[in-house]
Amino acid sequence: MIKKISDQWTAFFQKMYNWVLKCSEHPQAVWLLVLFSFAESSFFPIPPDVLLIPMMLARPKQVFRLAGICTVSSVVGGFAGYAIGMFLYDKVAVPILSFYNYMDKFQLFVDSYNQYGIWIVAAAGFTPFPYKVITITSGMTGLNIAHFALASLVSRGGRFFLLAILFWKFGAPVQKFIEKNLGWLSTLFFILLAGSFFLLKYL
Repeated sequence: MIKKISDQWTAFFQKMYNWVLKCSEHPQAVWLLVLFSFAESSFFPIPPDVLLIPMMLARPKQVFRLAGICTVSSVVGGFAGYAIGMFLYDKVAVPILSFYNYMDKFQLFVDSYNQYGIWIVAAAGFTPFPYKVITITSGMTGLNIAHFALASLVSRGGRFFLLAILFWKFGAPVQKFIEKNLGWLSTLFFILLAGSFFLLKYL
C-alpha cells in the first residue's frame, strides 16, 4: 500500500516537474514568477522557489536576472503584507494568522517585535519561515518602513541570489542530479511540504 502511494506520488511529481520545466521555458513564465513571488510575501502559502528553480535550470544564462525579478517582486509583495497588517488587520490579517495558528503566541511576539524587528525580517526573509507572517506583523506593529524595506531587500535578495550563484556554477550537474534521483526527491519534497504545514498549523 505504502509502495503504491509512493509510486503514485512519484509519477505525479514527475508530471509536475516536466510541466513546470516546460512552463519555465515559455516567454511569459517570468510573469508567473512575478505573481508567485508577490503573492507569497502577503498571503500565498507556496514559495516562489518552486518555479524559480526550474526556470533557472531552463535558462542558465538568465539566473541573475531571474533572481533580481524574484527579489523585487517579493519585496513589493512584502509591502502588500505590510499594508494588510496596518490597514486590514481585523478583517484579513487575523484569519491568515489564525490559519497558521499564531494568534495565541502573537501578543508575546509583538511585545519584542519592534525592538528586534529589522533582524526578524532579515532572518525570516532568508529562511523557509512563512514570510507573510512577518510582513503582516511588521505592518500591524508599525515597524519602521525604511528598516522593513532594507531588511526585506537584503534577506530576499540574499536567498534568491544564492540560488542563482549555485545554479550559475553547478547548473547542469544539479539538473542531472534532480532527474536521476527524482523518485526519492519527490518523496522527500512531499514529507517536507506536509511537515511544514503540520508545524505551522499545530505548533
